[in-house]
Amino acid sequence: MNTSANTSAAANTPAANPVLVRAENAEAIQDGATSLITLLADAGATGGALTANKATFEKGSPGAPAHFHTKATEMFFVLEGTMRILVRDEVVLLGKGDFLTVPPTVPHAFAPAPGTEAEMLVVFTPGLHRFDYYRLLERVYRGEATVQDIRDSSELYDNHYFESPVWQKALTER
Repeated sequence: MNTSANTSAAANTPAANPVLVRAENAEAIQDGATSLITLLADAGATGGALTANKATFEKGSPGAPAHFHTKATEMFFVLEGTMRILVRDEVVLLGKGDFLTVPPTVPHAFAPAPGTEAEMLVVFTPGLHRFDYYRLLERVYRGEATVQDIRDSSELYDNHYFESPVWQKALTER
């Protein structure tokens, strides 16, 4: 059984093998002053079946900007709190226990609802090698990489950002 949370070397692991990640062994990435990403299982560990992380947001976190993926469905399951999520041109609120799937090419963004903290499970299927993308976000936060590095990685990590007036307006609402 693969028990490593951040092993990319397991790229040949068959999808049929269970993946166990103990909480104390999961790598945590600080991608901003108000959010934390706990890496659970990357595509290499799951034989490409999925990629999973837990995202934790403090009050005031900007969350993830408007973006889309071309290769994977992204799924959100709210564990605690309330999240606001842009889906196309609509902002929806998800509370504890709510679940949402966003198919490839559908624009989306997410952040905790104003004045709240939140935590959610995020899963991509099929799996994408995204852990290095989260590590890049942390390097940008620490000043060790630039936003241009993120832009340059959009094809590699299938994360395509764009301007969303609807999302920008939602972020200004308190």
